Amino acid sequence: MNDPVRVWRQLRDDSVLLDGFHALKHAVRFGARVPVAVTTDRPAVLELAGELAPDVRAALDGLLTEIPETAFTALVARPHPTSVAALAVRPSRAANLERLAGTPRTAPVVVLDNPRNLGNAGAVIRLAAGFGATGVVTTGTLDPWHPTVVRGGAGLHFATAVERLAVDELPAGPLFALDPEGEDIRGTKLPDDALLAFGSERSGLSAELRSRADHLVSLPMRPQVSSYNLATSVAMTLFHWSATGDAPA
Repeated sequence: MNDPVRVWRQLRDDSVLLDGFHALKHAVRFGARVPVAVTTDRPAVLELAGELAPDVRAALDGLLTEIPETAFTALVARPHPTSVAALAVRPSRAANLERLAGTPRTAPVVVLDNPRNLGNAGAVIRLAAGFGATGVVTTGTLDPWHPTVVRGGAGLHFATAVERLAVDELPAGPLFALDPEGEDIRGTKLPDDALLAFGSERSGLSAELRSRADHLVSLPMRPQVSSYNLATSVAMTLFHWSATGDAPA
């Protein structure tokens, strides 16, 4: 049997870190290829799987290798309280682009225009996966597969298509951009093939994305309140789509 620590060190630079039980659970549940998974307490992790995710317990039983705590902490900089971590193979860019461009699209694509906060991006990916969005696209320099983003997304990157694209590379479809000067979203039906674009936490929509937008829409907000958190804005918009469009129940 291959030494899991040696395998980890060979693969870590080109793999996706799954830090914690929930990240590993979701990745396995949604078909990720996981070449190595380690823990400091194999029985405890399998017991947790039996309680919270019995559908993946057998898969985890075949994946997990127990290693000493000193070896574990040498592999993972910020060990999760569940003391389990794994490396997964990142989906190919070609496969994600094909999924994003596929038509007819039955759920929107979320576009984060030049996001800055890694945790916010992870929370958005988790939301998008929960609502069954086709994918999440980021523009700008933030890597949506950064370990902190994957941790914030609880491994749900594997449940949707996540890619970084330039504005001129966005998939086809009507683009609805969230903007305080837009029309109240409550009067708008968001189509299933929409691109739903959200500006950065600090500077809002870029001029390039704004010029690409087909519609500017705004979320209801009490006067004198500055803004919503990015993930909150995405959640409200996806809920509006799910309530007014053809989203699955």
